[in-house]
Amino acid sequence: MKPLDLHKPRRYLALWLPLITTDRLRRSAIRAGQKPADHPLVVVARKGNILTLAGADANARQKGLRPGLAFADARARVPQLDVVEHDEKADADLLERLADWCDRYSPFVATEPPDGIVCDITGVPHLFGGEAELVADMKIRLQAQGFATRIAIAGTPRAARALARFGKGGIVPLGAEAQALARLPVEALECGEKTSLGLRRAGLTTLAHLAARPRKPLAARFGDEITAVLAQILGEIDRPITPRRPLPVFTAEQRFADPIGLMDDIVLALATLSETLCEKLDRHGQGGRQFEAAFFRADGQVVRIEVLSGQPLKTAATLTRLVEMRLEALVDPLDPGFGFDMIRLSALAGDDVTALQGGLDGKAIVDIEVRDLIDRLSARFGAGSVQRFIANDSHLPERAAKSIPAISDENPSGAWREARPFGVPTRPLFLFYPAPAIEVIAEVPHGPPRRFLWRRAWFDVVSAEGPERIAPEWWRKTSDTRERDYFRIEDAAGRRFWVFRYGFYGRGTEPVRWYLHGVFP
Repeated sequence: MKPLDLHKPRRYLALWLPLITTDRLRRSAIRAGQKPADHPLVVVARKGNILTLAGADANARQKGLRPGLAFADARARVPQLDVVEHDEKADADLLERLADWCDRYSPFVATEPPDGIVCDITGVPHLFGGEAELVADMKIRLQAQGFATRIAIAGTPRAARALARFGKGGIVPLGAEAQALARLPVEALECGEKTSLGLRRAGLTTLAHLAARPRKPLAARFGDEITAVLAQILGEIDRPITPRRPLPVFTAEQRFADPIGLMDDIVLALATLSETLCEKLDRHGQGGRQFEAAFFRADGQVVRIEVLSGQPLKTAATLTRLVEMRLEALVDPLDPGFGFDMIRLSALAGDDVTALQGGLDGKAIVDIEVRDLIDRLSARFGAGSVQRFIANDSHLPERAAKSIPAISDENPSGAWREARPFGVPTRPLFLFYPAPAIEVIAEVPHGPPRRFLWRRAWFDVVSAEGPERIAPEWWRKTSDTRERDYFRIEDAAGRRFWVFRYGFYGRGTEPVRWYLHGVFP
């Protein structure tokens, strides 16, 4: 699949699931081995102080029960009803899963809660033999999963939505939105019941009536929104959708006539996809840093595996190995169910690849080997399990460094302190956090410790250096608001410590306290 060309005329597919609430309940009942009820099924929700219908199955709709109808009126019309309380979260989760499933047709997918999905399918229909074949494939698959659908394709998202929800669905030829949607009712504008009633009272009952009228008087009487929506439905203005997931830089996918489930077949498919994807990356002088392997199961479930690389990667063998290691490290093994009918490998983020210039010392080769090791460890144990330290712009010791995933390319905000002569660090490599309190015998008021007690043992100080005064960061909200005086000390056995003092002897009412912040190697 090629990157989307934003200069081509766009084509959008709108999927409407009018019975998503009751379809979810019937699917759950079938999976649980329960027999579907013979009575009409309705879903109720409280709207203010009134219990209303939030959903109704096809049987209930044939009897005149529609969403929005008061439950008391519905019961009066049809006494025998199967009633279920509305679970809005379950419906939203199902819509998200269906949007994941729609990713097999296009990576440019957006949801329209509570019952709609729209896809930008520009440049995609030829993979299915055309737009009609794409619609037929989607409808057959969704019907097999137990969903009632209505699908439309048009040149703008709003036109496709209007045709799916207020028309009979279908495919609008390129540039023919005004003619194809002219007979739709004014409710297709979805500008509210009050506006629709006002338009009908003015004798404007269809979109054709609105299209024939000057736009300025319409905007003056009914607002600018109505003319903007009308222009989108008639194909005059295209406002692209916002995808729910980041669009990949490059993708490679493989579809299977017979779903595969054996791990050997999956690994072989991944190797083929890695070669195809890396060829595309190499052709554009790019290397991938973030990859995603998506496995589309025949029952509609989608499993996604993310793979990160600390260096721009364009070698197929390395990418295949990283994906395999990531699969092996999964807590829940990859479950093919009834098999995968499609696998897609995508590069979500990339970077320019520069030619390697090796030196006589071989340092460049060593650096690559280290980064390759980090990639393998991160794939095996997770990116968060392999850490590295970077300098942080803070003079407080506990905030002067922070750990980040070693695979990350985040740049440090500060600089490391330079070592003292003979390579002696100015601060210890190991810090205690929180710093343990110690008992100290020291010269007062500003002298260094002479002896201190730590972990029930006394240490006699033979040499000391300091103090180094560090003030608190007053611009940060913290409970630490006192200055610290740090000392580098060494005991009779040659052990070196880093201690600090809170407060000053003979000054203020707060007691002077000593803490051990770190030890030198």
